[in-house]
Amino acid sequence: MQKIPPLPNYDECLVNLANSMLVNFGAKPSAKTLPLADRYLSKNYKNVVVLLLDAMGTSIIEKHLAPDGLFRSHLAGSYSSVFPPTTVAATTAVMTGNYPCETGWLGWDCYFPQLGKNVTVYQNADQLLEKGSPFARTSEITLDEDGIPALEEPLPAADYNVAFTYIPYASLYDKIKEAGGQAHFVTPFVPPFPQTLDEIFARIKEICTFSGRNFIYSYWSEPDHTMHLTGTKSDDTHAVITELEKRVAELVDDLSDTLVFVTADHGHMDSKNLCILDYPEIMKCLVRMPSIEPRALNLFVKEEYRAEFPALFEKTFGDKFQVIPKEEVIERKLFGPGTEHPLFRDMLGDFLAISIAEVSLFNTHKEAALMPGGHAGLTKEELEIPLIVIEKS
Repeated sequence: MQKIPPLPNYDECLVNLANSMLVNFGAKPSAKTLPLADRYLSKNYKNVVVLLLDAMGTSIIEKHLAPDGLFRSHLAGSYSSVFPPTTVAATTAVMTGNYPCETGWLGWDCYFPQLGKNVTVYQNADQLLEKGSPFARTSEITLDEDGIPALEEPLPAADYNVAFTYIPYASLYDKIKEAGGQAHFVTPFVPPFPQTLDEIFARIKEICTFSGRNFIYSYWSEPDHTMHLTGTKSDDTHAVITELEKRVAELVDDLSDTLVFVTADHGHMDSKNLCILDYPEIMKCLVRMPSIEPRALNLFVKEEYRAEFPALFEKTFGDKFQVIPKEEVIERKLFGPGTEHPLFRDMLGDFLAISIAEVSLFNTHKEAALMPGGHAGLTKEELEIPLIVIEKS
């Protein structure tokens, strides 16, 4: 068994934070709780808010924020994302209290054996492909206005929601409600669908005036969105993160008898992007395009190439990736130690190629050109996330 970098600490990760919330609101846990959070939850504040700022990892706040500012001065400690450290897997983990192997929500693109294809789960669409590339519908390569090979218009994956049909889950909202508690999700994706930070924070403040104890989970897509487009060190990223700290300070000033946890789903790193289409010796081995993420590639390999594939991948990409056979992925419990979803093993390919350096491997030239920032690999920057705790009496 090959040596790989440290995995998430699955005893002190997002799943454990979620289970702390379940226990505190009288619901049955499915994993250990997070001691770092439990010591604050034991004070039984009327309202408990978990505010998740996408990709605001520990390294990000250290790069951009002053030690005496709200976030770093209230940093209770750092803990771990899950693998892969990416929004689909990690927010599902914190919204359910279950590990990725339990939910089946593994990454941006997931392979669904029932359909025999990769699906972009959040968009319920077929995986994005480049025109004229292998597995694409169109055979002719065309260039866009930037001179980059154009993308196909993705088709709906099905006339139903694929992910919620085959890998549905019970959320913290469902579990706390079932236990008789009050729970609320405040995100752009659930009613009343707040689309701005102003609307989200107004809704949080409103719920905190409700009678009884209230659990609130809230999500915002920054700074991840800006870092994907500009990197972790850009002026744009700095402006977004400092503004978030300011806005959260204004929010908590208006709260009382409320415990606020500010955290992230994963971190973010500056990436050197490649496109797998530029490596025909790799492409010829594949049954379909990679799924999951550009830093955690789920690879289905033709039977005649399986024996030589790990060595070929290493020869092509050097020590930037570790190629792990499916059996070892399962044995090492890379996607968590919980009870596997019945579809989990069938969703996995023959190999998983995990980035352990700065290189990301995209399916299209367009995406590789547009995203200088990334995540989903096994570096400390991607895995380590902050638990910021603000107590308002």
